[in-house]
Amino acid sequence: MPQKPKEDEVLDGPVEGLTQAEKLQFIKGDVAFNDEIFTPQNGLGPLFVANSCGSCHAGDGKGHPFTILTRFGQIDSTGNHYLSLGAPQLQNRAIPGYLPETLPANVPFTKILAPANTGLGFLDAVSDADILNLSDPLDIDGDGISGVPNWIALPSYSQIRAQAITQGGKYIGRFGKKGATYDLLQQTANAYNQDMGINSSFEPIDTYSKQEVDPEVSNSTVHDVVFYLKTLKAPIPRNQNDEDVKAGKQLFFSIGCEKCHQSELKTATSSITALSNKVFHPYTDLLLHDMGSGLDDAYTEGSAKTSEWRTPALWGLGLSKNSQGGSYFLLHDGRATSIESAILWHGGEGENSKLMYQNLSTNEKNQLIKFLESL
Repeated sequence: MPQKPKEDEVLDGPVEGLTQAEKLQFIKGDVAFNDEIFTPQNGLGPLFVANSCGSCHAGDGKGHPFTILTRFGQIDSTGNHYLSLGAPQLQNRAIPGYLPETLPANVPFTKILAPANTGLGFLDAVSDADILNLSDPLDIDGDGISGVPNWIALPSYSQIRAQAITQGGKYIGRFGKKGATYDLLQQTANAYNQDMGINSSFEPIDTYSKQEVDPEVSNSTVHDVVFYLKTLKAPIPRNQNDEDVKAGKQLFFSIGCEKCHQSELKTATSSITALSNKVFHPYTDLLLHDMGSGLDDAYTEGSAKTSEWRTPALWGLGLSKNSQGGSYFLLHDGRATSIESAILWHGGEGENSKLMYQNLSTNEKNQLIKFLESL
């Protein structure tokens, strides 16, 4: 029999410090997320993208292009103008007897690869004030970095965070490629509805009939999955005493990567004690940044412009290939098949760091990439 993998070699597993009751809820959420397969008999579709949560997040890691999501129809901050044609998400599969959706002609769209799940509870517990403190919309410090939050309207079922900061009745989004999702409940309810055609009391509108239908998944199951996502451990760095990894980390800071990929954040007080007031190292600032014309997808979400993307967390990057068939598929749509390729796609606010990377020696580039793979 193969030996059990080391904790730092897998993304799955609970955060330390859960109570016995919390561990039991984690297990229930794990089963619902990874083991439950939907069929037409238990609610799948009739239109869908995938038939389980785990099929897009193998081992709680990044998705593969085979299960890529297509979002379409949103061209500006006024909202999506193609809802009657199936927007915002294309359901490209269907159960027998139905036809899958096809992309309308001449419609703006973007491709989205499923992100890794781990450490989400820590990101969820960062205070709005801390996120705003990292924001610099007018680039007052003159470093070319002007991250901003995505201000979004909330669904009716969202529970507003303690000490939440609002602007014009909108709140800070922190999940999704453009930060257009408020919390993990919204993320989970939308995934059931848009990805699998599974309706809940939170998202009761059927994607095919456009009518409200009875829930096909219980509130308790949805909350179990949310708890599971909140309490997945943060990725554990590897090889931190390696001299090349240490040198690569110094280079990461010296060429300015850390200005967006913040190495350290802290959580506020959480209802889950294991997540309360913790310092953690995700390598993200949870803000939107203009990444230039090369990554402009002509699609907007919330207040995010077409070339703006929320800084992805880099922790767990070196384990991405484990869930992607042995190869890297990076950036929002998986177009980058290596870490270096992902760096070279940076433009806009990332242009200067990209140029500094290109000016490194071959050995220094290898050290930087080795550091990133250690996260």
